[in-house]
Amino acid sequence: MEALIQALGTSFSPMNLLFMNLGVAIGIVFGALPGLSGGVAIVLFMPFTFYLDPVVSLSWLLGMYCGGTYGGSITAILINTPGTAASAATAMDGYALAKKGKPVKALMIALVASCIGGLVSTFMLIFISPLLSKIALKFGPAEYFSLAIFGLSIISGVSGKNIFKGLLMGCLGMFVIMIGMDPMDGVQRLTFGNLYLAGGIDMIPALIGLFALSEMFNKAKGIEKIEVTADFNQKDDRLSWEDVKGCMKTIVKSSGIGTVIGALPGTGAAIASFLSYNEAKRVSKHPEEFGSGSIEGIAASEAGNNGVTGATLIPLLSLGVPGDMVTAILVGAFLMQGLTPGPTLFKNDLPLVYGIMISLLAINVFMYIQGRYFVKLFAQVNRIPMQAMIPVLFVLCVVGVFVANNSMFDVKVILIFGALSYVAGKLKLPVTPLLLGIVLGPMAEQNFRRALSLSKGSLWIFITKPISLFFLVLVVATIVLFVRKNRKEDA
Repeated sequence: MEALIQALGTSFSPMNLLFMNLGVAIGIVFGALPGLSGGVAIVLFMPFTFYLDPVVSLSWLLGMYCGGTYGGSITAILINTPGTAASAATAMDGYALAKKGKPVKALMIALVASCIGGLVSTFMLIFISPLLSKIALKFGPAEYFSLAIFGLSIISGVSGKNIFKGLLMGCLGMFVIMIGMDPMDGVQRLTFGNLYLAGGIDMIPALIGLFALSEMFNKAKGIEKIEVTADFNQKDDRLSWEDVKGCMKTIVKSSGIGTVIGALPGTGAAIASFLSYNEAKRVSKHPEEFGSGSIEGIAASEAGNNGVTGATLIPLLSLGVPGDMVTAILVGAFLMQGLTPGPTLFKNDLPLVYGIMISLLAINVFMYIQGRYFVKLFAQVNRIPMQAMIPVLFVLCVVGVFVANNSMFDVKVILIFGALSYVAGKLKLPVTPLLLGIVLGPMAEQNFRRALSLSKGSLWIFITKPISLFFLVLVVATIVLFVRKNRKEDA
C-alpha cells in the first residue's frame, strides 16, 4: 500500500502531468507526419530524459508512444496517407468518410476507440505483469539465457520473407555488443586500441542513428508540402452518443485482440489493426459498408492498434523481453535511469512499476482530452514542408546525443549507424533484428557463460531445467510458425 501511495504522488505531481501531456502532444505530431512515428520521437527525445525522475522520464516517452500510435490515424483519415503502418487499415474507411464531408466524425471515433483500446490494454498490464514477474523470480542463468534466445527468435517474425537476412542483421547486432570490455573477464574485445571503443557502443546513439537519422536520410530527397483536403466546417459533421454506442461492442472486442497481439513478442500494432478490422467486418450486420466510410471499421482498427500499447509492456516489465520495436527502444530509457526491466523491477522498484502503470492510464485520458480539443490543430502539421522539418530534427539528434555524455564520439556513432540503417534499407535488410541483437545480446552471452560455469561446461543444464526447456521449445515453435507462414504467403 505504501508503494501505491508513493506511486500516486509521483504520477500526479505537476512535473509528471506536464511531461505526460507534452509527450502525448509530441507523439501525435510525429505520428501524424507520414513516415515518422512515436518510436522515432522516443529515440529523438530519449537523451533529454537523463536528468529527469525515472517515472517522469518514462511517462514522457510512453506519452509519445501512445500519442504516436493514435496520431497516425489523422493523416490516414484526412489525406489517405497513414502516418504509421498501424493506421493503414484506418485509411480504408477513414478517408472515405472524410471525403463524404465528415472528417471530424472519423477523427473522433478514431480518438474514442484509441483511448478505450489503450485503457483496456493498460488494465491487462496491471493484472498480468505482477503474476508473470513472480514466476520470473525463480529464473537462474539457464532460464535467462533461454528467455533471451526466445526473444531473439522473434527475428524470424520481423525479417519479412527472408529469414536469412534477418539472421544476418541479428548477428551483426550481437557483434556490435561484443565491442568493448568483456563483462566477465575484463579484457578488451574488438577495440583495435581505440580508447573510446573500450567502453563499448552506447545503446542510445545507436538507436538514434538506426531509426531517427536514417528516416531523415530517406526524406532528405525532398517532399512537397501536403495539403489537408478535408473540410472541417460541415454542420452535420459530429460524433453522436448513438454512434459510439453502436460501435462499443466492436471497440471492446478489438481492444482485446490488440491486447493479446501486443503481449506476443514479434507481432505489433499493424497486425492487431488488420486482424481487428477483418474480425469486425466478419461479424458486422453491414459488411458492405466497410471500405466506403464505415465508422465501425475505423473504430476496430484504432482500438486494435492502441490495444497493443500497454500490452507490449507486459513481457518487458515482467520478463525483461521487449515485445516490439518501441519497447526494445524503451529498454535504453530504463538503462539510462540505472534500471533493468524484468522481475527484479517488481521486487526492488515497486513504486516505479506502479507509477508507470498509473501514468499509462492517465496518458490515455489526456490523449482523449488533447484529441478532443486540438485535433484540428494537430492536423495542420502536414502543411509544414519536410525540407524545413529535417534540419530541425537533425540538430535535435546531434545536440541530444552530445549532451547525454558530452562526447563527440557518440555523435560519430549516430552518423555511422544512421548510414548503416540507410544502406540496409536500400538493400532491403531489416533493421529491427539488428536492434534485437543489440538489446538481447548481452543477456544471452552473460547468462550462457554463467550457466556453463555452474554446470562445469555441460550443455544439459539448459535441458534439465524445466523453465529453460519450456522457452527452448517455444523458440522452435516460433521459428516453425513463422517459416510456415512465409511459405503459405509465397504459395
